[in-house]
Amino acid sequence: MTPTADSKPSVLFVCVKNGGKSQMAAALLRRHAGDAVEVHSAGTKPGSSLNGLSAEAVAEVGADMSEDSPKPIDPELLRRVDQVIVLGEEAHVEPVDGMRAAIETWTTDEPSHRGIEGIERMRLVRDDIDARVRELLPALLNG
Repeated sequence: MTPTADSKPSVLFVCVKNGGKSQMAAALLRRHAGDAVEVHSAGTKPGSSLNGLSAEAVAEVGADMSEDSPKPIDPELLRRVDQVIVLGEEAHVEPVDGMRAAIETWTTDEPSHRGIEGIERMRLVRDDIDARVRELLPALLNG
């Protein structure tokens, strides 16, 4: 959905715990878009803290998710944003009345299925999400 002429585009990234992938996507989009895009993240079943390795991996490329914290999906935000992106196949977002955005799912790379763990895993996850965020940005800005 295209934002109105007097507003900037808005995105909500969602994963299950809102401690890793959705926070990484939000931090990376903020890094690339600056103030040109309104960026949010949330979890379907939010955890109690951020994933430390996720925060470390995005910090390595100049993004920052350290000031955020896991939070649930706000139905009002869900109605208002231009784009909803679910990271991974585990999280499911139920549409709410009045919602204008389509729900898109990014099936992200999961290095642990190949036996890759720790910071190496998080760097691969970060790079996959970063490539998708970079591809999304022109579409957001150009409507």
